[in-house]
Parts: sequence; structure tokens; C-alpha cells
Amino acid sequence: MFTFMKKLTTFTLPLIASVCFSSGLMAENNTASLSASDSVEDANTSEMNQGYSFNRKTVIDLAQQLAQQPMQDPARAPDALNNLDYDTYRQINFQQNQAVWGKSPTQFSIQLFAPGFLYKDLVEIDAVESGKAYPIQATKDSFVTPTDEIDQLISDVGKFAGLRLHYPINRPDYKDEFIVFQGASYFRAVSKGQNYGISARGLALDVAQPTGEEFPVFRHFWIERPSSSQQAIVVHALLDSKSVTGAYRFGIFPGAPTRIDVEATLFPRKDLQHVGLAPLTSMYMFNGAMDHPETEDYRRAVHDSEGLQIQTGRGETLWRPLMNPENLQISAFMDQTPQGFGLIQRNRDFEDYLDLEAHYQTRPSIWVKPLNDWGKGHVELVEIPSNSEANDNIVAYWQPEKTLKKGEPFNYSYRLTLTNDTPVLSGKPHVVRSAQGQKLAAEHPQVVIDFNNIEVQDINSVEIEASISQGNIIEAHVAPNPYEQGLRAFVTFDPDNANSAELRVQLKHDDTPLAATWLYRWLK
Repeated sequence: MFTFMKKLTTFTLPLIASVCFSSGLMAENNTASLSASDSVEDANTSEMNQGYSFNRKTVIDLAQQLAQQPMQDPARAPDALNNLDYDTYRQINFQQNQAVWGKSPTQFSIQLFAPGFLYKDLVEIDAVESGKAYPIQATKDSFVTPTDEIDQLISDVGKFAGLRLHYPINRPDYKDEFIVFQGASYFRAVSKGQNYGISARGLALDVAQPTGEEFPVFRHFWIERPSSSQQAIVVHALLDSKSVTGAYRFGIFPGAPTRIDVEATLFPRKDLQHVGLAPLTSMYMFNGAMDHPETEDYRRAVHDSEGLQIQTGRGETLWRPLMNPENLQISAFMDQTPQGFGLIQRNRDFEDYLDLEAHYQTRPSIWVKPLNDWGKGHVELVEIPSNSEANDNIVAYWQPEKTLKKGEPFNYSYRLTLTNDTPVLSGKPHVVRSAQGQKLAAEHPQVVIDFNNIEVQDINSVEIEASISQGNIIEAHVAPNPYEQGLRAFVTFDPDNANSAELRVQLKHDDTPLAATWLYRWLK
């Protein structure tokens, strides 16, 4: 079972010391034990077991206080757990009958991850009911493990490495796992009918900078218990890093699609110049129409995301196919008050991938929609060379133009939607396929772009605007594509011996764009 604790011992903060972090020690005579599947309130009847008051401001105050002092590293699991190999760690399974709220009227339940293997940092997790928070303690009954020694180690540690939430998104009689918070500030979610793929993060710092990337961590979670009729759940998280602290509120709406509303307040410990808001992390190896793997592969494509979509503050929609480059690539898309961006997995048929195990056709896309004015800045896309589909090598986020100043709180909010495609393009024309090669009977490279849902009476009235940063465009024309109820654009170009060139293609009719502007970095 789990133990819900009133108080945790740790370093002292002036306002809410009772909810700070512990090194694994527990305050004496302040614990209350109960089955995790029961309501907390049912068992906590004495004054000393009433938990502590909690609301959104609790996390904000704590983050602000932590920012006044250097970061203290999270407590870590013992080496005996951290040195477990993958095969042993995967045999540690959560006892589903121990799920928090598992037998209560709410449709949600919490399951937890054991520390060890790659997940060395210990995470505090509290259940919140009726404005009171109750820390959750692991015991020998929390997990099924391969040895008694591991049982005892987890019980001695008493903490976890992350959490997952369950809700019946696919059928009413089964609570599906639909979101996971585990590892640094990473979290993954799915909608109905999807499988895990792309990840989101709380914050990105110094991505691809010479000084090296800094990885903030969510070190404390508070999960509010929903009522029996609620179809949404709220998770609060305290973010900590050497350079910044943060208070996060996640309003999570599972379903078709799953939606996550994020409110964040950052407290920089120093001036921050390379900050990534709403960062997304994904994997791209190859797409046979645009590029090919170094070694032969029976599959047509291997990726969790195939393109970056942006809706700018001016209302222009951009589509940039991803790539797995030979060298690190960073692309910046300047904007002001962006309407949204996301990493999109557009192709949804098994035949697009031919992978019987990975099921890339069911991986989610994530669309980021700012809910307040993000001002000037740019969407940054980082593409990292990779030879393994097990590695995430694509990162996209919003970087503000202004430096985040030490001592000045920074507030922002946004919505993540776990869709099959770009939600703002539902029913509208968009790019459905990109390909590159060499023009037939010629020596010049050529790209071919398919747009769907475009109807024009006269194909000659469609204008194709094509440009290249190096060299020149030799030929650009469009043809009907009845298989997509749209158009196919052909662009032939001469890069003039350049090793790379930026391509831009847009279709117009009567001076009005017909679909997203297509962008690509051609490499020799």
C-alpha cells in the first residue's frame, strides 16, 4: 500500500517548509497509512493527519522561494537501484490494485514508477483532495519486483521516479494509460486510438549551445482528485534547474483528441538568453520519398513526426519537412505573436511505414497554441544526426526575443493538442507529400509537392511562387492531382555548386495563398 504523509523533512523555506523536499527521511508521528485505492479523507480523521493546505499559489510561492538560492540537486535512488540493467528494471511492475483512487468513484487513477536504471532522481508526488495535499509513500506492496532485495530498497527509499494517469479513452470499461510524466521535465500523452511517440517538455534551456544543454526537472507533483462526473484532471508541478525554477499547472482533458492546457510561471536564477518554451521532442530517421537510410531498410519511412507546421502571427501557414542530417542543423522561423506550431505525423496508413511493431501510423502529432501574447521571437527547429530510431533527434520550441531577467517572473500559457494532423487545417488544403530527386532526362535536382483539397476551374490561373537562397529556379509548374483532389507542384532548380540551399514554394490564386508555404533546406 501507500502511505499518505503530512510532513516531509528538508532544508527550510520561510513560508511552506512542510511541503519541501526530503532526502528520504520522514517526520516522526506524522504519517497516516491507508490503501491507495481509498479516499484520503476516509482515513485521515485526526488533526495531525489532515495534510497541508494547497492551491496553485502554493507552487508559485515555493518556486519563487527556491529561485532565491542555488539549486539543490534532487535526492537520488541508491546505487543498487540505479545500477539495475534494462531487463531487470522492466520486471518492476506497479501493482495495479494499489492505484491511487483506483476504486473510488472518479474515472481517473494514478499509477507510479519505481526509481532506478535511467530514472535516478527521486520525485515527490502528492494527492490533493478538498484543498489538502497528502504526500504518497511507497511501500513493499507498491510494486511487483524480481527480488526481495529490490522490494526492500524501494520501500526504504519511499519515493518514485514519475507517474502515469489512467482514464477510459478507448472504451468505457477500461482505464487506459494516457499520459506519463517521467524523466527530467519530459511528458508524453496520447489520444484515443494513438500510441506513444513524440514527447513534450516543461522547458528547454541552451539546446545545441556550445556550453551544453541544461535539463530542468520536475521534482514535485501535486495531483488534484477529480469528482466522479469530471472528465478532466489537474496536475501541478514544481520545475527546478540551475538557472531557473518554475510553477506549472496542467489542465488535462483526455479523449479524442487529448488536450493539455499549461500555465507556467518562471523565476530565473540568472539572465536566460536561450530559453525554449513549449518544447517538443521527436524522432525522424528517414522518409523514402525525401531521403534514404544509409543501410537498406524494408520500411518506407521511420519517424514519429514528419514535418514542422507553423501558423504565424500574420496568418501564414508554413510546412517544413523534417530531415536526419549528416551534421547538426538549427533553423529559426522569425515571428511575432505566433498562432501555433507543432510537430506533425501526417501519414496515417500502415502502407506508409510497413512496420508491424512500431505502428508509426498511430503516433500522435502535437500542436502548440499560445493562450497569451508571446511577443517577438522565433520557432527554433533543431535536427540532430542519428543512426538509431531509439533516439529522439528532433526538437522544436518557441524562443522569445527578449532575455528572461533574473528576479523577474515570466508568465505564459499554451494548449497542447494531441491530434492526428494539424487541427487548424482540418478540412483545408495542406501538403500531403513531399519528394525530391532528379528531373527526368536532366541533371538538375527537383522537388515534387502534393497539395490536397484544392479545386480550381483553370489550372493556368494557379501561380506558383518558388525561390531558392543559392543558385536559381529553372522551372516551376503545377499539374492536377485527382488522387488527392488537389495539385502537384514541380520545382526544378540549379543550386550553382552550393552545398545547401533554402527552398520556398507557395501556390496562389488571385494573389491569395491556396495552401501552406512549403519550406525545405536542400543538402547536396
